Amino acid sequence: MRSLKLLILIILLYSPVSANMKNAFDFKFNSIDSEEINLSKYKGKTILVVNVASKCGFTNQYEGLQSLWDKYKKKDFVVIGVSSNDFNQELQNKEEVKKFCEVNFGINFPMTDITNIKGENAHPFFKWANDTAGFKPKWNFYKILINKSGQIEDTFGSLTKPNSSKLISAIEKIL
Repeated sequence: MRSLKLLILIILLYSPVSANMKNAFDFKFNSIDSEEINLSKYKGKTILVVNVASKCGFTNQYEGLQSLWDKYKKKDFVVIGVSSNDFNQELQNKEEVKKFCEVNFGINFPMTDITNIKGENAHPFFKWANDTAGFKPKWNFYKILINKSGQIEDTFGSLTKPNSSKLISAIEKIL
């Protein structure tokens, strides 16, 4: 019996951080405005989490993301842009990112500070997405659709534009 308890303790100690997280609402990000984005604030809402970058061939998707936010935010839908330099295509700091997004795309949906999304230093949310759904962003503008229960409903790659019928149908299905 003592051996079993020791084994369980070892397993718990070496389990990934994300193993303790049951759904998306368990996570927090640092915002681009030096505040906290606590996903628990969005319980009962549909969330689209997108890893974004300012110097990417897909950066024009910001426009479509803002359109989705504008169209569905009154229907309990949230877009969260997770700024990342993991593919070496983000600006130098969060102030530059914020200015770029506001000036070029009029972005007013929640944005995070520059955040690691892959590898050993990945934010716990992205570790959880990998552990629960096998989701690993392979490039910028990968999208994770979270349902109102905080579970991953679907994922989309960079080629799926925000205004695509595939993404819009998935969003409308769970609003």
